[in-house]
Amino acid sequence: MTIRVGLLGAGLIAAYHAIQLNLSRDAASTPGSTGVDNTIVAVYDPDRERAAGLAGGQGAEVADRPEDVVAASDAVFVCTWTSEHLGMVRLAAESGVPVFCEKPLSVDLASSRELVEVVHDAGIVNMVGLVMRTSPTMLVLREMVEDPTSGRVMNVVFRDDQYIPTQGMYASTWRSDRALAGSGALLEHSIHDLDLLEWLFGAVDSVAAHQSFFHGIDGIEDSVSSLVKFRSGATGSLASVWHDVLARPSQRRMEVFCERATITLDADDVGPVRRQTSDGEEVVGGHQDLVDWLSARGIPTTSSEDDFLAAVRTSIDGGEAPRLRPDVDDALRAHVMADAIYRSAAADGAPVAIPVDLPR
Repeated sequence: MTIRVGLLGAGLIAAYHAIQLNLSRDAASTPGSTGVDNTIVAVYDPDRERAAGLAGGQGAEVADRPEDVVAASDAVFVCTWTSEHLGMVRLAAESGVPVFCEKPLSVDLASSRELVEVVHDAGIVNMVGLVMRTSPTMLVLREMVEDPTSGRVMNVVFRDDQYIPTQGMYASTWRSDRALAGSGALLEHSIHDLDLLEWLFGAVDSVAAHQSFFHGIDGIEDSVSSLVKFRSGATGSLASVWHDVLARPSQRRMEVFCERATITLDADDVGPVRRQTSDGEEVVGGHQDLVDWLSARGIPTTSSEDDFLAAVRTSIDGGEAPRLRPDVDDALRAHVMADAIYRSAAADGAPVAIPVDLPR
């Protein structure tokens, strides 16, 4: 069957998902492919011209209301500005329509918890756009860290920077409005990194942080330094920066110091990822080499869109869809950490404990 997909929002991230959905559709007829047949049927955006631009390339309708997108779709992607996520997810949930919600869930922890409850109460298939978990570089790094010969993780140094996304190719002026975005670099960008820290290295025990506002935008921090203590005893740091160097649209670098190995990620798009031990160095870089390295170890490199659509199809066919990862519970855990970091920064760097219990 062809799954009908609706897009709520028509900005840069919606266009990215449209490309991934098209790739999934085009691959669906290839034997052994993880692609899923789908078609984008409707697009809504408060900027109708922008909605028309995206819809036109897909042969989709431009909807007058988000309700019309939900009514026309088997599944929806919520790609609006952050403050609208809760309302859009609620619309989908009330109609029992599976939802892929972009990160962050909402503008603060309280409304993020509310969004999670809405999804749980509806029992719908759901997934969240913390897509760094599917990045081949992160999958390779994770395997290298978990290699028993690496030993225990001791220390993690993580840096994430990009130019402030109110300019350049992002042109996301709403990210300078606290009412729409909630806050700045940590929530709107490094929510990915908070999710990765626990996905890669285990539960976080406490955080301590400082933040700065160099661009002078009310409530929109542009530099955050966080110290992280893991429950395992490992420690780490996360630097989140929004600068004005337009030649650097988005860069992540990570150094992981284990007892008997160091693993370094030079860049999160195509690496390389380096693992150094007393016996030498292994380097894996370039998209195809990363995919081949993972394939040789039986590790799939499916896209989040493929996984989501496959679960939607299972649900439509009357089967029990598997739990997708990351889902709203995983995203809520990242919000718990973000909230703790903001509280620590407001208390001049005082440590803030992270609850032991994970979301259900």
